[in-house]
Amino acid sequence: MGKTLLMYETAVPVSPARHSFHSVEVGADYGFSASLNAVPLMAAEVLPAAAEYAVVFTEVGDEVMPVVVLGMQGRRNLYVAPDGRWMANYIPAFIRRYPFVFASSEDQQTLTLCIDETYPGVNTEGRGERLYGSDSKPTAFVDGVLRFLKEYQAQDQRTQAFGRRLREFGLLERMEAKVTTPDGEILSLNGFTAVSRERLRAVTAVQLEQMVKSDELELIYMHLYSLRNFTELRDRLVGATGAEIRSVSATA
Repeated sequence: MGKTLLMYETAVPVSPARHSFHSVEVGADYGFSASLNAVPLMAAEVLPAAAEYAVVFTEVGDEVMPVVVLGMQGRRNLYVAPDGRWMANYIPAFIRRYPFVFASSEDQQTLTLCIDETYPGVNTEGRGERLYGSDSKPTAFVDGVLRFLKEYQAQDQRTQAFGRRLREFGLLERMEAKVTTPDGEILSLNGFTAVSRERLRAVTAVQLEQMVKSDELELIYMHLYSLRNFTELRDRLVGATGAEIRSVSATA
């Protein structure tokens, strides 16, 4: 999860002066995310994502963020096929918003729509959706992008609050996922945390009430349920490597 923007190589402001004749062709090719083994997840996405992915948490400074695990090896996304198809029903919003992203001003009061111009779908040949009309005003396509990103930004507030609650209540513990191949090679994924069932059982009545009222308890249980999907990752790794995986485990 090194770079904040991960697959974004550039993020330049969208403007009529620069993009009057630009179009964006958005298709079903997610090859741009092939090197990602995890991406951030909004709190509202935990429920749909938990059915297909392992949902864990990363901690950077004081911030706790849910993430979906996409691979057991560095720079390899097991949910993207060689032809660029996404091999799951739910696609994380972080992936769906690409090549667009909001950039915040230093005081966090202003958001600017930006685009990664290195995305292959960005073109001046008219392929896909135009960014600006002949009147130099944003098209309906851009309006839709703005609505999506504003909702994403609003969900970020709730996600941060969820992470603060987990940290405040001391519910997280370090974990490591491992798979063992027939020849004894151990592939491990670490640097993430998960909610401790023991610590969850020890919360006070007041803390429990707070999590119930905010729907955060439901998110926690869905996160714990999702950990079974490390087996799904194992199976995808089997398909990708042709090797049989003997076991998979996630331990504190």
